[in-house]
Amino acid sequence: MTPWWSAASIRVRLTAWYALVLSLMLAVYATATFVAVRHEFFEQFDDQLHDDFETAEGFLTSAGDGRVVWSGDRRHDPDNDEDRGSDVWLASGEPVYRSGASASLPPVALAATTAQRRYESIVADGHPWRTLTGTSLVGGRAVVLRVSRSETHLRTQLWEVLVVLVLGLPVVVVLAGVGGFALARRALTPIDHLASEARRITAERLHERLSVPNQHDEIGRLAAVINDTFARLESSFDQLRRFTADASHELRTPLSVIRGIGEAGLGETRTPAEYKEAMGSMLEEVDRLTNLVDTLLRLSHGDAGTVRLSRSAIDLGQLTRDVVSSLGILAEERNQRVTVDAADGIAVTADRLVLREAITNVVDNAIKYSPRASAIDIRVDADGHQVDLTVADAGPGIAADDRERIFDRFFRLDEARSRENGGAGLGLAIAKWAVEVNGGHISVENGAAGGSVFRIVLPISTPPIASDHERATQRMGVHV
Repeated sequence: MTPWWSAASIRVRLTAWYALVLSLMLAVYATATFVAVRHEFFEQFDDQLHDDFETAEGFLTSAGDGRVVWSGDRRHDPDNDEDRGSDVWLASGEPVYRSGASASLPPVALAATTAQRRYESIVADGHPWRTLTGTSLVGGRAVVLRVSRSETHLRTQLWEVLVVLVLGLPVVVVLAGVGGFALARRALTPIDHLASEARRITAERLHERLSVPNQHDEIGRLAAVINDTFARLESSFDQLRRFTADASHELRTPLSVIRGIGEAGLGETRTPAEYKEAMGSMLEEVDRLTNLVDTLLRLSHGDAGTVRLSRSAIDLGQLTRDVVSSLGILAEERNQRVTVDAADGIAVTADRLVLREAITNVVDNAIKYSPRASAIDIRVDADGHQVDLTVADAGPGIAADDRERIFDRFFRLDEARSRENGGAGLGLAIAKWAVEVNGGHISVENGAAGGSVFRIVLPISTPPIASDHERATQRMGVHV
């Protein structure tokens, strides 16, 4: 069963947290207030006792026979108050005076009396009293004087303050909770509006966006992030639709050819040579299908991040020369000249076979789309912390609108020429993946004298370059 707290709405949880925190704060504040008020009341009470003590000292006089007498007038004597009293003893213990109000109080322990005045709270007949006891000299004779006040009225006042604080606390919390709920509801209303708007945006309506009333507050920033997400989803859906359509078309073409050859072969009796030629054509289409499926599998593994790389320090110039050497026969067939300008010792840390495939696809693309008897210039330069590999061809160039899509899967500038060359529009997509998985990036721009310039940028390597023997013993394929 889902706990109540987890199932509650955000506004309810915000209100509950707000009420809880406010309750704790008010409880601490009420406690501190009560302690401060109590301390202040008792300080004032003790100050009144001190004044009573000074007044009582004024009522003590020495008689002519050496006795100490209480000379207070009943009209001005504070002891006429039932809540106040005064008691006087000689040092020998003989009582001099005791008021009626303090008659219920126990006598003072004269042995424990010192010159220092002492405040004390006692209970007599169920009533609390506060006393101040001290010694005084009257006519050269030491006397013990005690003044007292009843704490009943003081404690009644403190109790009233405590009741107000305790009863007012839940009222304030309830009122604050209602106000907090109203504020939370008002603050979260835009989120409900965003939720209702987002709910109507389906896969067929990804072009729609959420309204952003205030792009500077938190709700506005949330709406902007959601709109960016919808934009990425729309782009991904468009790419997926194009990919599905292109993949279906690429797979349908060789299958249709195989089917056509098979039906033609079964339609009438042919010579063994004709059957052999038909079977060869079918195998060519099967090879094309196999290469296409293998390439798509490699890209899917790359997208899933399941390709394991074997990185090592590689001489990028030497690797480029090896690629050009392997593609030399293609350039010779088209009477093209491929030059490599690269200094020795420019190293990068990468998977040799994966990076070789990226360079191969870019150079092969330049050879295919450059005119006959043209030149293809390749340069490898080190610039600070990165290495630039540029491949400049003499082809028709790429329009600005197509440069963003040139590395998309199945994207081809010239469908007819691509199919003549046997391409499926995946070579540059493979090159982009191979470069990025090795920590670099690839881009394309038009050359100053025409054609296209593909640029591969990789981080420079500091470890020593692998020797020829080490390169020879490296694995022969990418492990998936």
